[in-house]
Amino acid sequence: MGNSATRDSTSPESQRLDKWLWAARFFKTRNLASEAISGGKVHVEEQRVKPARLVRSGTKVRIRRGPMEWEVIVQGISKQRRPAPEAVLLYQETPESIANRESATEQRKMERIERIRGEGRPTKRDRRRLTEISGR
Repeated sequence: MGNSATRDSTSPESQRLDKWLWAARFFKTRNLASEAISGGKVHVEEQRVKPARLVRSGTKVRIRRGPMEWEVIVQGISKQRRPAPEAVLLYQETPESIANRESATEQRKMERIERIRGEGRPTKRDRRRLTEISGR
């Protein structure tokens, strides 16, 4: 009798990973979250998982979207998608993740070279400079 409540997969302290990612506002739709999980862009406890994987408080999740990567620890569960200030309370980003994201952002800024709009393609000389600066 009391056992069924402990085995209930929709208990308030756990939630499907795709639904949690959507509620925490990492993805705009649950479908996008599911596709990212199935595509290997989201890992739980350093393992590739399926969208139906249950997450609880304290679970470590790594999320990659384009050039950005977050490593977060689940702090809470929300059955609804709430405003961004409330969604931020559902997770805590690790200090290493914050540092990595900031350094990656700085790196991308450094690689970007200001060019006058409408000037057209860079010349061969300009491309050589770009290659020299970027270190490729």
